[in-house]
Amino acid sequence: MSVSGLPPYDPQNIFARILRGEIPCKRVHEDEFALAFHDINPLTPTHVLVIPKGEYVSAADFHGSADDAAIAGFWRAVGKVARDLGLEGSGYRILSNMGPDGGQEVPHFHVHLFGGRRLGRMMPRE
Repeated sequence: MSVSGLPPYDPQNIFARILRGEIPCKRVHEDEFALAFHDINPLTPTHVLVIPKGEYVSAADFHGSADDAAIAGFWRAVGKVARDLGLEGSGYRILSNMGPDGGQEVPHFHVHLFGGRRLGRMMPRE
């Protein structure tokens, strides 16, 4: 089990294959810590995924296993992508799902950047 209690990292997941260049992506940013690219099924006018360069199943796994430089470099990349896409002026949302109940579909830690329109409530009140 990974640090997060989820199954071990699967090196054949789609994001691992994108990182290795086996699957193309519409790249927005890349540096030594992260790769950012447009989501193939965008939910908002701007919908970009940012993934760390490393084998991390979840946010808990990433923050518990990565070194300080990788963590700082990843979050700096997230901020740079948001600035470069012009999202800071009107606002945006950062979302990361973890585990089946959290809606995580790809077992590689990643964040979604959503913007380009008013997003409304994060979750409906019940």
